[in-house]
Amino acid sequence: MSSYKQIIYHLVFGTKRREFTIPETHCLDLYKYIRGITSNKNCTLYQINGIGDHIHILTDLHPSHGLADFIKDIKIASGNWMKENPDFPKWDGWALGYGAFTCSNKEKPNLVEYIKNQKEHHKKESFYDEYKRLLIEHEIEFKEEYLFK
Repeated sequence: MSSYKQIIYHLVFGTKRREFTIPETHCLDLYKYIRGITSNKNCTLYQINGIGDHIHILTDLHPSHGLADFIKDIKIASGNWMKENPDFPKWDGWALGYGAFTCSNKEKPNLVEYIKNQKEHHKKESFYDEYKRLLIEHEIEFKEEYLFK
């Protein structure tokens, strides 16, 4: 019998202290680098985007990978890459933690558009408010004082 899977995640993680350390002029380089990481792990990256203080990733997750290790690998590899890259002079690291929200194939087109429009979206909603909203929408319990520690 063959194995089948559909494990799609909307991942969100921010920069240390939510500082704007990802320059808009070089964010596409970062996204290409992360696309390479996901590809090397046999995952399909459907969309990636963000602004200077956080990123959103819509990807499937190959069953051979655990979610926490997958995110850890992305954060470590991309963080080291930015630290060594002069195009990211203010880079100080990723924040601890992340948001990981499962979604269905039916939701994927809307999420792709949502992530594509991050720069426009954040003219109206802060990262803090967006992250809190996502947690509430996905019925994830949280303590507000720990959201950005």
